[in-house]
Amino acid sequence: MKFFLYEVVARLVAAYLCVDCGRTLWQGFVERKIKFFHTHTDVMDWLLDWSPRPIFHRDTAPVRYWMEMSMQAVALLACFIVAIFGWFQSSS
Repeated sequence: MKFFLYEVVARLVAAYLCVDCGRTLWQGFVERKIKFFHTHTDVMDWLLDWSPRPIFHRDTAPVRYWMEMSMQAVALLACFIVAIFGWFQSSS
């Protein structure tokens, strides 16, 4: 059961998140704007997604735009590594 849980599920979730982060990153480059990644503070906000997230435009807020783009790129890279190599568990 450990093999299924740590290897297959972790890789599937990482592959999904890799595609999602890649799509968000691509749209950010094309549209020159990106939504703020983490503004939700409550579980209900995550589930319902009713609260509007701030949008950072490349021309009006370049520092925040590139900060968000770099966070998405790091998340994409982390998910890609987990999708390729799997989730490491110590043998102890």
